Amino acid sequence: MLQPVFTAPIFAVHGLLDGARGKGLATQEWLEGVLGRAGISESLLELEDSRVTVEQFNALFIAVKDSLNDECLGYLHGRPMLPGSFALMVRSAFTAHSLSYALRRLSESFALLQDDVALVPVTEGTLGGIALEMRGGQGAHADFLHAHLLRVFWRLLVWLHGGRLVPQRFDFNFAPPLHAMSYGRIFSGTLCFGQPRTAAWFDADAFTQPVRRDRDALQSFLRATPGNVVGPYLNERSASARVRMVLQRASPEWPDLAVTAQRLHMSVSALQRHLASEGTSFQALKDQLRRDMAIERLTSSETSLVAIAADLGFTDSTAFQRAFKVWTGSAPGAYRARSRSGQRPA
Repeated sequence: MLQPVFTAPIFAVHGLLDGARGKGLATQEWLEGVLGRAGISESLLELEDSRVTVEQFNALFIAVKDSLNDECLGYLHGRPMLPGSFALMVRSAFTAHSLSYALRRLSESFALLQDDVALVPVTEGTLGGIALEMRGGQGAHADFLHAHLLRVFWRLLVWLHGGRLVPQRFDFNFAPPLHAMSYGRIFSGTLCFGQPRTAAWFDADAFTQPVRRDRDALQSFLRATPGNVVGPYLNERSASARVRMVLQRASPEWPDLAVTAQRLHMSVSALQRHLASEGTSFQALKDQLRRDMAIERLTSSETSLVAIAADLGFTDSTAFQRAFKVWTGSAPGAYRARSRSGQRPA
C-alpha cells in the first residue's frame, strides 16, 4: 500500500527540543545525541524553511522522550509524564461503553499522572469537546505544549470513535504564533486564537456513540504510536489528501487539475470549491507534495538532481533547483549537504 509522503517543518523540530532547552537540559552533547538518533543534522536547525521527513520527526520525538524520561518532553513544571503513560490512558479508555465515558476515563487517568494540566470535558450549545486547563501557569513555549496535547487527545478520540469523528473547531489560548499558517495543515476545521481556553470541539451527539475498538485494534494503535498522534497528519477523507494521493500515485506523470478532478469523479469547479474550503489549492498541494518528495529523496538517497527533477515533473534541473530554493530557502545540492553534515556548506 502506497504511504503518503509528508515532511515536518523545522519549527516543529524546535518544538520537540524547546522543553529541554527551557529547563537547561539541552547541552551540546544532549542535542547531538538526540539529533543523531533521528538522523537530523544540526545544521538544518539554522535554516528557517527547512523540513525533515516524518520518520526523522517521529524518531526525534522518541529520542527526546527517552532521554528526558518524559512523554511531555520536559514542558511540564512538575512531575514528568513517564514513558508508558499514554498507553495507560489509552487502555483505560478503549473499553468504555461510550465516547463520553471514554473521555471521562481519559480525564481521570491524566489527572493521576501529572499535576500541571487538566483534561476537561466541555459543552457549548450543540458542541461537545475537550479543553486544557493549565494549573501551573503558561510558561515558555506554551503554544507548543497546548498544540501538542490537543493534537494527541484529538487524534485519540478520533481513533476511539472509529475514525469518523470530525472536529468542528479548535480554540487556542494564545495569540497567533509566527507559524500560525501551518496550524491549518495540522488541525482541521475552524481555528480560533486568543480564546479563554484551548479546546477541540465536535458535534455533541458523537459522545453518546459507542467506542468502536477492540484489543487487536488497540495493539495496532499502540504499535503505531507516536507517529499516529504526533506526526504530520492529513485527513484521508479530505479533498486535499485525495488530491495528493492521486498525484503521488501518478508521478512522474503529474496530471493537471482537470485530469485529477476526473480521477476523483468530480467536476473541476467542485474540486476547486472543496480545496478552497480547506484553505488550499491544486497548485499549492502539488508544490507541497513535490517539495516533500524532493526532501525525502535528497536526505535518504543518492539520486541525482536531474533524476529528481524529472520524477517531480520539472522540465529541467534548473527549474527544479529554482523551485526548491523558493520552498526551503536553499538550493537542493546545498540542502543535501546540510542534511548530511553539521557543517554549513559553502
